[in-house]
Order: sequence, then C-alpha cells, then structure tokens
Amino acid sequence: MAERLVILSDMLGSKSGLWITSYLGYLQQYYDIVYYDSQQLANIDVPIKTLENIEAAFMEGGIDTAVAHLLKKEDVSSHYLTFCAGGNIAWKAGRMGLPMKSLTAVSPLDLSAQTDMPDCPVKLVYGANDHYLRPSDEWIARLAVPTEVIPGFGHQLYSDEKIIQKICKDLLDSLLNRQYQKL
Repeated sequence: MAERLVILSDMLGSKSGLWITSYLGYLQQYYDIVYYDSQQLANIDVPIKTLENIEAAFMEGGIDTAVAHLLKKEDVSSHYLTFCAGGNIAWKAGRMGLPMKSLTAVSPLDLSAQTDMPDCPVKLVYGANDHYLRPSDEWIARLAVPTEVIPGFGHQLYSDEKIIQKICKDLLDSLLNRQYQKL
C-alpha cells in the first residue's frame, strides 16, 4: 500500500501555473496523493486578485481558516509537501494535532513567529534570494529545524523544473529509506 502524501498549494492555488502537475507526475506512482488548493481551504475570494491582496487575505485570517478546514478534513497520518502559504497552514495545523508523518515545506511564508515545531520530521527549503520570507539563522538554530537554502533562487523556486526534480528525488529517497528500514 502506498504512503499517503498531502500536497498544499501556494497562495495562488490551482491557478498558479502548471508547475504543480510536474510534482504530481513524479510522485503519483509512489504515493497516494491528496491535493488541497490553499486559497480554497482559506475561503479567500478577493475582488481584485493581486498577489498583494491575496497575501493580505491570508495574513488577515485566511491561514487560520485554512488550518481549521484542514483539521476537519484530515485525520489520517500522512506526509505533507507544501508550498508558500501551504507551509504555514500545515505547520500550524501540525502544532494543533494534525496527524503528520513528515512535513516538507518549500518557501513557507515567514515562520519566525512560530516558537514550536510540529511533532514530526520537518524540512524547510528556501531560495537564497528569499530574504523577506526566510526565517533568520537564529530562529532556524533555536528550533533546530533542518533547512536547505538553495543558491540562486528566490521565493518561487518551487516552480523551477530543476528544483521540482530535486524535491521529488529527496521525497522518494526518504520513502525508499523508510521502506528499507522496515525490512
């Protein structure tokens, strides 16, 4: 039976581009995948759909709404792969009891206000040029959260095909390691 992987989109949701289909293409033969559009989880419907307006809606209650909806929808322990706002949603939900086997959060929005980690293995991935949203080195050290900073990329590194392949390879390597440990 395949491991379960829950994917939470970035703040633009399914309208953000075709990059998400690359993740699905690489991972669907190895995982039982459940996908959530973070914007839909957050009930965000702004009249003028600019990035600034959508981000403001997430910060002004949208993340909390999405956390509440995710907690209602998910009760099976799963691995989580998240992007941007999806990382914040999964992080907060994990701290509130969402059953998680692992969390890989790519370019989550500023997590520096968080003081505890979810109770599962966590890996953060950021672009080196994502200075605004990447937590400080002090925060990373204080929480001892494994963090990979990839040179030459900014916030939307997760939409680059090379990064997509790398993240999928890392997830699949981890899956294989777990399967061999069971033997």
